[in-house]
Amino acid sequence: MAGKVIKDLSLSLFSSRFLGSDMHAGFLFVRPTRQSLQGLPLPSQPYLFGLLLHRAEVVWAKTFPLRLMLRLGAEYRYPCPLYSVRFRKPLFGDIGHTVMRLLVLMKAMNKCNEHVLAMGACFNEEADSHLICVQRDDGQYQTQAISIHNQPRKGLMVQITPETMAELRRSLREMKDYAVNCGRVDRTDSQEELVCVQWVEAVISPIDGKSMESISSSKMFQKSEYKENGKIIHWTEQVFYLQRVEPPKGIAANIPEHNRLTERIARAFCLALCPYLKLLKEDGMAKLGLRVTFDPQQVGFVAGSNGRPLPPQYLNALDSTLIPVIHSRGRKRSDEPIVMELIFYILEYIT
Repeated sequence: MAGKVIKDLSLSLFSSRFLGSDMHAGFLFVRPTRQSLQGLPLPSQPYLFGLLLHRAEVVWAKTFPLRLMLRLGAEYRYPCPLYSVRFRKPLFGDIGHTVMRLLVLMKAMNKCNEHVLAMGACFNEEADSHLICVQRDDGQYQTQAISIHNQPRKGLMVQITPETMAELRRSLREMKDYAVNCGRVDRTDSQEELVCVQWVEAVISPIDGKSMESISSSKMFQKSEYKENGKIIHWTEQVFYLQRVEPPKGIAANIPEHNRLTERIARAFCLALCPYLKLLKEDGMAKLGLRVTFDPQQVGFVAGSNGRPLPPQYLNALDSTLIPVIHSRGRKRSDEPIVMELIFYILEYIT
């Protein structure tokens, strides 16, 4: 109860000698994604793998852990190994005045090379490749790409003019939304594609438009996304517990069972709306919320978008799929009430 919560890309560091070496600094924790888990003695979900860090890599692990994780993947296997190599050579050395200073946000906005803008991101399991940062023996940095073994790399790159880069930088400095018009170089039709940068103050419930900034939440690292008619519906994997400062005690007592139920609810929601993804997106309902109530007196759900309930045709589709899953939890008079909300996005599916 007095320990530290460890999440994906979290660190556990030691200031003194560790595992017989001054160079071993601690662990970077990662969740398995595309690695094979066959034959491994695994605990019940949720669990993480700890990768041994070299002391020279700690600054990277603290500031940009994803970059270090993917660099390990380039050294051993994509997207990263699930094992550690003791006494290995560090993948990054002294940062000096190089890339780490480039990645400080306001310096990146104001002083860095006008043709380059370095940004952080989240690991995308759907991508067939990732760009990584490699430090050469002379201390300089270069960009490489790593991809899934034996899988063709399709990739996606957006190139912009110096004028557009200047406008993008100005918008970021002023914290304003910005859209980049783009498309295939060889495209002959006039269909417009956009890459949008949007600023948001906090997570807003799509159901009633209320801020969820101070609401307790937890992250689940499980995959729930489905494709249909060129669209994909994706669950953010965040679970918000309404009207509470912390998750209910009943959840803490049986986390694996609760996680399985939440995943089943997310899957049922996605499957029920799959036939309607194109219609929902065209009607401006690309961000969806699902609020589920477990109470000794009643069990039910509410689904909405843009601060309003979903139209009846979508709710009818959800009824037949969601209600059996929600009621499968069962209920007792002694159960603590739980109200949780899940958020989904409908995105374009690029092949």
